[in-house]
Amino acid sequence: QLQLVESGGGLVQPGGSLRLSCAASGFTLSNYAIGWFRQAPGKEREGVSCINRIGSTNYGDSVKGRFTISRDNAKNTMYLQMNSLKPEDTAVYYCAKGPIEYLRSCKLWKGEYDYWGQGTQVTVSS
Repeated sequence: QLQLVESGGGLVQPGGSLRLSCAASGFTLSNYAIGWFRQAPGKEREGVSCINRIGSTNYGDSVKGRFTISRDNAKNTMYLQMNSLKPEDTAVYYCAKGPIEYLRSCKLWKGEYDYWGQGTQVTVSS
C-alpha cells in the first residue's frame, strides 16, 4: 500500500531549526514530484516546497532562503530542513505525492497532489 509518514516535528524556539522526514512506502519516491505543505489553525493549507523527479525544487515565498528540501533515494525518504524558524511557521506539516508530469519543475498546487501523509506538528514558540 502507498504510504507517506512524516516525522521530526516538535517544539522549537524562534530562530531554531528542525528537520522533517517523509518516509515513502509502496512507491519509489524519486519517480514523482513530492511536496511539503502546511496548515495553521484557521488558515488554508499552503505549499511550502516541492522537488520533482529530476531534483528541481520550488519554494513558497515565505520560506525561501530558510527551508531546504532534499531526498535520499536509497532510503526512499524526503526531508525538509527548516532554519531560522519563526512563530508564523507554526503549523501541521504534510508531505504529499504529486504528478509524474512535473518534468521540468514542480508546482505547489495542492489539488494536484493525490496522496498525503498524516502530518507532523511544528510549533515555534519561546
